[in-house]
Amino acid sequence: MANDTISYVAVGDSYTVGEGVDREETWPSLLTKHLQEEGLEIELTANVARTGWLTQHVLELQMPLFEKYQPTFATLLIGANDWVQEVSPEQFRTNFLAIVFRMQAVLPDKKKMVALTIPDFSVTRIGEIFGTGREVTTGIKEYNQVLTEVCLENSVSVVDIFPLSQGMKNDPDLVGLDGLHPSAKEYQLWEKEIFPVALELLKEI
Repeated sequence: MANDTISYVAVGDSYTVGEGVDREETWPSLLTKHLQEEGLEIELTANVARTGWLTQHVLELQMPLFEKYQPTFATLLIGANDWVQEVSPEQFRTNFLAIVFRMQAVLPDKKKMVALTIPDFSVTRIGEIFGTGREVTTGIKEYNQVLTEVCLENSVSVVDIFPLSQGMKNDPDLVGLDGLHPSAKEYQLWEKEIFPVALELLKEI
């Protein structure tokens, strides 16, 4: 990779892994390709996301990899599994802030990262069962408020995919075969929201 090539590392859980879709259909891959088409020299160096992981897992296992790769651009989408596992909003804030600090300590420009809000998985065919009796939409909104506040306080751009994710309720084509994760079509919609924000940040490099 040339020295002037933007090195991109994606951090997160199954939504960044792209559970159920091909690698080229994941939103980090789509984003990289779209940015390349705009003339940016960028490479998806690594997608270190893992299905089922919480913020604590990211801190313990993904951050060492992130630090190893030394990227110049990053994305972060994490929190759904914290909510499912009943991590308190306070602990989620602490962990999410620690992740942001670790990522910004690596990035040459602290502003060259984008965080995504947590999607509303309750609208999918089997999503509601992960609420274990709790109101999923309200809980995710609370987490999203927390992560948005952390990002705004630390100059991290936020892309709100929560409203987009709710479109999965009325369009089965937007939901993957497992009845929980987004389909390739839904990930395309996410990428369209993320792209202009990433482009604005990266064209300044």
